[in-house]
Amino acid sequence: MKSKVYFISVKNSDTTQAITEKFIRLIAESAILDFIKPNDKVAVKLHFGEEGNTGFVKPEYLKVITSAITRHAASPVLADTNTLYRGRRMASEGHKKIAYEHGFTPEVCGAPVVIAEGNIEVPVAGKFIAKAKVAPLFIESDALVVVSHFKGHIMAGFGGALKNVGMGCASRQGKLAQHSDVAPLVRVKNCTGCGECEKVCLADAISIINNKSQIDSKKCIGCSSCIAACPHNAIDVHWESGAGNIQEKMIEHAKAVLDTKKHKAAFFNFAIKITKECDCLAKDDPRISPDVGIFASSDPVSIDKACFDMVNVACGMDVFKQVWPERDALKQLRYARVIGIGNLDYELIKL
Repeated sequence: MKSKVYFISVKNSDTTQAITEKFIRLIAESAILDFIKPNDKVAVKLHFGEEGNTGFVKPEYLKVITSAITRHAASPVLADTNTLYRGRRMASEGHKKIAYEHGFTPEVCGAPVVIAEGNIEVPVAGKFIAKAKVAPLFIESDALVVVSHFKGHIMAGFGGALKNVGMGCASRQGKLAQHSDVAPLVRVKNCTGCGECEKVCLADAISIINNKSQIDSKKCIGCSSCIAACPHNAIDVHWESGAGNIQEKMIEHAKAVLDTKKHKAAFFNFAIKITKECDCLAKDDPRISPDVGIFASSDPVSIDKACFDMVNVACGMDVFKQVWPERDALKQLRYARVIGIGNLDYELIKL
């Protein structure tokens, strides 16, 4: 049986107010949040955006969600976890400050910001992960609403609902477990010794020797910050040697969370300002696609596949393969279907 994915189109020229009105209609006509019960504690998982980034889902759209939740007499919180890599979102104090700077205040969004700390082990019995390490908030909440900016991703090809749950709900220990065998390599011909990779390395695993970067694999934690920081495309990973396993580890973490939210989760994907890289980068990444629209579903696999398909239709090609040629972006979806998270087949309901 196909999963339902609801969709409303958005154009590059649409104003924030116009998109807000469309989003209100999408929630009302899809009835996607009607599973929420009075007194439910609802974790709204989102990404507050790194400093300098503008791709994150706008606070005005979160207000639409929190208003719908409170109409069900439930209590929402806006939540994310701290990062593995260096930056203002690495620690809770800085993370919360940047959330407020980006407009995610209780006054604007109608819900408090909570940086989900701590670690709880959830059995998943996966191919790679026996017990997923996640932030307790996402397990202990009565319901989960996942709000994702659909865009490219340096390790997964693209990031949507599944990445937002799998990586985004993981504790720092869980993030490390997902990245643990992703040891970067240096393409010596491209390396200029500029030192940008050394600056961002969380583990102090990079040194500049004879004007070339060198990575100590014994110290490396696989966070991939150096790959994103390099301006010369001089750092990557051995994809043929298992680096693609990060997608399956991510999916196993997602399953651990979602298995605790059967019939108590909803997903919204914003395929707007679709960029090559994720909102973790501290820069204003340019578009790689026209705006497509907003998607809603109770199936995270179907919603990500629908976004992937419609973005590529809008571009007239597989734009994610173009920008990340060595990544198999659909690997995460195939594995999610195999382990029972959701369906690849979907019915698109256009509003």
